[in-house]
Amino acid sequence: MHINDILDAAIKKGISDIHLAVHKRPILRHDGDLIEQEEFPVLEQADIEQVVYEVLSEHQKKELESERELGLVYSLKDTYRFRVNVFWEQGHLTLVARFIPSEIPTMEQIALSPIAFEFTKWQQGLVVLTGQTGNGKSTTLASMIDHINHTRAANIITFEDPIEFVFKSDKSVVRQREFGHDFKSFGNSLKFVVRHDPDVIMVGEMRDPETISTTITIAETGHLVYSTLHTYDAPQTIHRIIDYFPADQQEQIRLQLAMTLRGVISQLLVPKVGGGRVAVREVMVLTPAIANLIRENKIEHIKSMIQTGGDQGMMTMDQCLQDLYQKKLISEEVARAHLQDPRILG
Repeated sequence: MHINDILDAAIKKGISDIHLAVHKRPILRHDGDLIEQEEFPVLEQADIEQVVYEVLSEHQKKELESERELGLVYSLKDTYRFRVNVFWEQGHLTLVARFIPSEIPTMEQIALSPIAFEFTKWQQGLVVLTGQTGNGKSTTLASMIDHINHTRAANIITFEDPIEFVFKSDKSVVRQREFGHDFKSFGNSLKFVVRHDPDVIMVGEMRDPETISTTITIAETGHLVYSTLHTYDAPQTIHRIIDYFPADQQEQIRLQLAMTLRGVISQLLVPKVGGGRVAVREVMVLTPAIANLIRENKIEHIKSMIQTGGDQGMMTMDQCLQDLYQKKLISEEVARAHLQDPRILG
């Protein structure tokens, strides 16, 4: 068996993720559900090792052996791209791959709200896209970056691990840098990016205090910065950023966030009526009132500000779920399964 056989089948079935594990047939995720593929044999350790090692370079094999995990992008037929993670669990090699669409969807195609278009017009500040893995935040982020690329002249620099969507410079100049190939450290490279005359900077993920601190500082210096976090909503995002730092630094981080954070878009994909999935999004726009709550460490009150901020383009996850249910895009069962306050449906 070759990995191309599995990936080819996955493409034809319109899947999002592939899982290979010992004592299991290949498992594909379709519309959020994991489905074992009966047309393939049960995989043993030797099968997975063969599938993995025949697509790795010698350098990648050594890295996998020494680090016990490896991330890469794999191309099928020079057309379809997959983000691949290989790692060991309980002494067994396992693989997870995610399909990367060849075309970057437009903001209109993924139904981003009007306020998200305003986010792309800003000249400075920090915009954070959040959501758990597999909920489309990378796609949303790419669509927003590409919208800037097609609508205004800007020098856009991205820092990614790995590069997923490939941008084609249009009105903007887009330079994409990949961790491990083009730079060795997020924190160190971000310190020098201001020397590259950037207008827009995309940091694939704020993964540690150094990266977060540098990202916020760059936003303070008059650049528009986009990044992501694995958080559920805006209040949790702000808490997570602050909690990355020791107690004696947290007040300073709150002050910086209150000045630089411009908006947070949190995203969740849920089953859609008739098949497929639809995005549920919470949107927070930094208003003077919300900035004051951050400074005063009253983050628990931000949710109520979002609930009443509809005229400023804000919406909570619950409000979005209610809207999708009323438009008959999702079922009552799906809505209730994800609502924080089920009473919103009556």
